[in-house]
Amino acid sequence: MTKLHIRVFSVFTAIIIGFTMFSMANATTPQENKEAGEAFLAENAKKAGIKTTASGLQYEVLNEGNGATPKASDNVTVHYKGTTISGEEFDSSYGRGEPATFPLNRVIAGWTEGLQLMKEGAKYRFYIPSDLAYGERGAGRAIGPNATLIFDVELIKVQ
Repeated sequence: MTKLHIRVFSVFTAIIIGFTMFSMANATTPQENKEAGEAFLAENAKKAGIKTTASGLQYEVLNEGNGATPKASDNVTVHYKGTTISGEEFDSSYGRGEPATFPLNRVIAGWTEGLQLMKEGAKYRFYIPSDLAYGERGAGRAIGPNATLIFDVELIKVQ
């Protein structure tokens, strides 16, 4: 190898190692996620307009609806945006340009509970503790283990 190739390879390797170490140093553990979520929810509960159910689900009404209220056994059509408590968006039907339809009893517990509080035409914001979301398993790269999640959900239709 020429000296130039060795230098380029060395710089590239140093960048990769540095990036890997930075990522590992900033990774959060499941316990840290849980503690951060609990602290977030404790502070959030003090805000005006935030309601908390017996299960720990927090929600705020952004717009009231006037249509049907779903049961867990119903199919629902919704528009939604999901973020972490740090504000990182991980999913959005708005971003895809079309609402999602699914059986209400086939989603995370926080959604099943929260959507049953709504009427068609309503828009709520859910603050979902990790045990009502994906718990210790998390969901992909964006939703870590024990992550508390925030969803803006617009209930379009109950079928």
